[in-house]
Amino acid sequence: MQCVVLFLVAGALAAVSAQPGSGNTTKPHIIFIVADDLGWNDVGWHNPDVKTPVLDQLAHDGVILNQTYVNYVCTPSRTAFMTGYFPYHVGMQHGAMLPEQPAGVPSKFTFLPEELKELGYSTHVVGKWHLGFCNWNYTPTYRGFDSFYGFYNGQDDYYKHTVLGGLDLRDDKEVVKTKDGEYSTYFFTDRIVDIIEKNPLGLPLFLYLPFQNVHEPLQVPKRFEDMYSNVQNENRRIFLGMVSAMDEAIGNVTMAMKKAGLWDNTLLIFTADNGGWPLFSGNNFPLRGGKITLWEGGTRASAFVHGKMLQKTGYTSDEMIHAVDWFPTILAAAGGTADPGMDGVSQLDTLVSGQPSPRTEFVYNIDDDFPTKQGAIRVGDYKLIEGYAGKPDGWIRPDNLTESQPDSGDPITGTWLFNLKDDPTEHHNLADTMPDKLKEMQGKLEDYRKTIVPAIWPKNDPKGNPKHWDGAWSPGWC
Repeated sequence: MQCVVLFLVAGALAAVSAQPGSGNTTKPHIIFIVADDLGWNDVGWHNPDVKTPVLDQLAHDGVILNQTYVNYVCTPSRTAFMTGYFPYHVGMQHGAMLPEQPAGVPSKFTFLPEELKELGYSTHVVGKWHLGFCNWNYTPTYRGFDSFYGFYNGQDDYYKHTVLGGLDLRDDKEVVKTKDGEYSTYFFTDRIVDIIEKNPLGLPLFLYLPFQNVHEPLQVPKRFEDMYSNVQNENRRIFLGMVSAMDEAIGNVTMAMKKAGLWDNTLLIFTADNGGWPLFSGNNFPLRGGKITLWEGGTRASAFVHGKMLQKTGYTSDEMIHAVDWFPTILAAAGGTADPGMDGVSQLDTLVSGQPSPRTEFVYNIDDDFPTKQGAIRVGDYKLIEGYAGKPDGWIRPDNLTESQPDSGDPITGTWLFNLKDDPTEHHNLADTMPDKLKEMQGKLEDYRKTIVPAIWPKNDPKGNPKHWDGAWSPGWC
């Protein structure tokens, strides 16, 4: 299938790369943006009350992806992005990695930038890592990135750049101590622009931009919060300001690409890493649930693609895509071919020319460890959840909570079967009324479960505490 994909899109990519202003490369520049904890209802193309003019324009000029799925929380999704494997095949399925856990994505898994470097790319990551740091071999510049500017853990104070009492900000391997009081989104954007302007070899760029926004803590310069003076709820007002701050930053990145003459040969991919977290004012209405749940609100991402190489644009695609597919898709766009044993499949033909997705099913997650013992799959239009589905599990509106139903009344664990084509908001459990379909889906889930890799979830190790490392979260203790 991947050979067919490459053949179909080769003409489009070659035509774009030959245009004036495309740079000195025949390969496209690739920008892969991941928005942290961004909800379904937290973008302008789903909710006109959200001020994201840059993202809206990019989405409407490209292809809005209406059936793109991620994992329910940070580390598993980032594992899928970087490895092309479902987290339950890597050992990263149990949750978001904790700061003092002596763990990381096993080194036997090749990361996407390692493959891209073999194809001649200059590879850079700016923002959040969250794939392990207790050993240097788990860190970005040991996993294929030419440069890293960001933080290792799952969250950071946007001004102090600390978490749990330790400084967490790096420039490659060096601790950065000079940014106290500066809003991180500003200087992360400055670094991205600097990378774009100082690409002296004219190499094709791979920019992995896992934004800190809009993960808590809820912090944003006042000028962004003031854009939502009509929003009465303070936390929601700040959260929306954080969305708009990210939108402005992405606008500055695209402007830099245009000034450098690189934009016409750029493929831009934008996706959330999981659903919005209602606890911290993220919103997924009308979808059910949110971050840390297997409901659609926790796993269906706001996403789009943009680029001159897209032959069909200005529409919304309902083709099925999963986070694991971005690895082989990006690799195919760069002229490479992924390992055929990988869980991910290239969606390049789907994105470029609107062809049907090669994917017909996927695994939301499989985890055999307490307290989140769970399994969930989608096959065609049907979705099965068994075990722990997560809370909140209701339908939460962004502001007027009196009209919300934050809790469905369902138990924390159970069995649910939905037809997502007919019931995308998961109101009608068909488990009792469609026993044959339930049995079929349970059999499929058990087949998937046979290939599970035990979760890597060690106990915290106090050796990792920043007090042992001059006050900074640092590698070298596992």
